Amino acid sequence: MRTHDTWFPIRRATLLVALLAVALPTDPAAAIPAFARRYGVSCNLCHNPIPRLTPFGLAFAGNGFRFAANEPPRDTVNTGDPLLDLARALPLAVRLDAYAQLYANGKTVTDFQTPYGLKLLAGGTISKSISYYFYFFLFERGEVGGVEDAFVYVNDIGGAPIDVAVGQFQVSDPLFKRELRLEVQDYAIYRARIGLQPTDLTYDRGIMASADFAGFTLTGELVNGNGKGPAQPDLHFDNDAPKNVMGHLSRDIGPNLRLGVLGYRGLTDGTLGTSTVGVTNTVWMVGGDATVTVGPVEVNGQFIHREDDVPNFVPGEPKAVTNGGFAELVVAPPLSRWYGIALYNRITANLPLLDVRLGGAGDLTKYQAVTGGLGYLVQRNLRVYGEATWDTEAKTTRFTAGLTTAF
Repeated sequence: MRTHDTWFPIRRATLLVALLAVALPTDPAAAIPAFARRYGVSCNLCHNPIPRLTPFGLAFAGNGFRFAANEPPRDTVNTGDPLLDLARALPLAVRLDAYAQLYANGKTVTDFQTPYGLKLLAGGTISKSISYYFYFFLFERGEVGGVEDAFVYVNDIGGAPIDVAVGQFQVSDPLFKRELRLEVQDYAIYRARIGLQPTDLTYDRGIMASADFAGFTLTGELVNGNGKGPAQPDLHFDNDAPKNVMGHLSRDIGPNLRLGVLGYRGLTDGTLGTSTVGVTNTVWMVGGDATVTVGPVEVNGQFIHREDDVPNFVPGEPKAVTNGGFAELVVAPPLSRWYGIALYNRITANLPLLDVRLGGAGDLTKYQAVTGGLGYLVQRNLRVYGEATWDTEAKTTRFTAGLTTAF
C-alpha cells in the first residue's frame, strides 16, 4: 500500500512536468538547419521528429550531406580554380539545450539545468566526394565542453560503395547513434566502463570505413581506445602503442527488419597513474543489434558481452565480465505531431561499473532503468516533451521536461 508521503512527491513531479513542458528550451542532437537552408527544404525531409532520421535523412548523411552522391557543389564561389569548391558562406547552426528535472526518492529535489548545453555546428562539402562535419560545445554542464564530433568524410571512393571518415566520432555510430536519440536518458551500455581502463563505445579518435556488398553493410574502425581526452604532456593523444579495432556487419532483411553483429578488441597499457606500469589489459566485446519497423512503430535492441582481463592493471585481479544492452520503442506517425518513446536499460557486471548513470559515475554491479515519454512538434525545428526514468537499483525517479530547438 502506498502512503501519502510516497504519492505526494510523485503528484508534485507530475504537475511540474506538465507545467515545464511548455516553458523550457533544449535541442536535437546532430540536427543542423544549415542543411535545410542550403537546399531550401523543410527539416522534416530528413527528420521525424528531430533529430531522428528518416530514410531520406539516412541517405543524405551517407552521401556526405548531399541529396545525391557526387552531386556538384552548391552555393560556391566561382574562383576559376577547378581544384577549389569554396562555399559562399560557412554553413553554421546553433543548438541550445536546457532541462528542468525533478528527482524523487522519498524526497523531491528540483534542478533547473538552463542552459545544459550550447553548441555551434557546421557541415558541408569540400568537393564532389569529400565532406566535413563538426560541432563545438560552447557551453556544456556549466563549462566549455570542447569538440565532440569532428571528421572529414570521403564518399564512394573510386566509384565503389566504400566510405571513410577520419577524425573524432562515436565508436557506437554504426550500431545506434547516441546523438540522434529522442530521449534524454542515454544508451547506458555504450558508456559502461570498469576499473582504470578508459575504453568504451562513446567518443574516440581514429578511422571508420564502411562498404556495401551483396546486401550487407560492413563497417570497420581503428581507434586509439582511450576516448577524446586532451593530449598527454608528450603531445600524444593515445597513451599507449596498441590500437583498438571494431567490426560491425548488418543486413536489411525485407523492409521491416535489420540485424547486426559486432566484435571489438583492444589493448590498454597501464602507464597512466596505475599501480603497475607495464601491465596490459585486453578488452573484447561481442554483441548483436536489431531494428524492427512496422508502420510508425520502431523497436531497437542492443546486447553486448564484454570482458577485461586486468581492468585496474593489477596482476592477478579478477577478470571483469559485463553483460548489458537496451530495448527502445519509438512511435512516430508521419502525419502526426505527437510521438512517444520508451527505453529499457540493463547492465550486470561482477565488478563495480563506472559512468552508466546519466550525469555521474556509479558504484554498482547492476544497473536497470525504465524510461517513458511523450513529445509534440510545435515547429519542424521545435519540439516539447516530457520524460520520466525509474532507476530500479537506486530506487529513484527522474522527471525531465523541456523543448528542443535548432536554428
